[in-house]
Amino acid sequence: MDIILSNSSDEPIYRQIISQIKACIMSGELSAGDALPSMRTLAQQLRISVITTKRAYEELERDGFIENFAGKGCFVKAQNTDFLREETVRQTEELLSKACEKARICCLSLDEMKEILDLMYGGEADE
Repeated sequence: MDIILSNSSDEPIYRQIISQIKACIMSGELSAGDALPSMRTLAQQLRISVITTKRAYEELERDGFIENFAGKGCFVKAQNTDFLREETVRQTEELLSKACEKARICCLSLDEMKEILDLMYGGEADE
């Protein structure tokens, strides 16, 4: 699991960590029971504060993605497939919302947006 942080991003560092770990879990790169690096180790690897990694891990635990066992570390929690799908749908809706905002700014019509989506999705809507 490689986490890449961007200093130029508007997203806080702890949020970047959360989204990348969630993505690894949802893609299957990380499976139930897989150990995450300790908060201290991750902080050292990323050259950030332990407080930042602690906040990220706490939110991941609160959201049901990881479990923290005192003295043992943090592990990927077994995931409910419906929950994972819902999280993916939520993220997709968020990205599409941003795309729609951009489209409105440059006056793209709904038909033009549908055409772009059809092309990007990998086929024609009429098929």
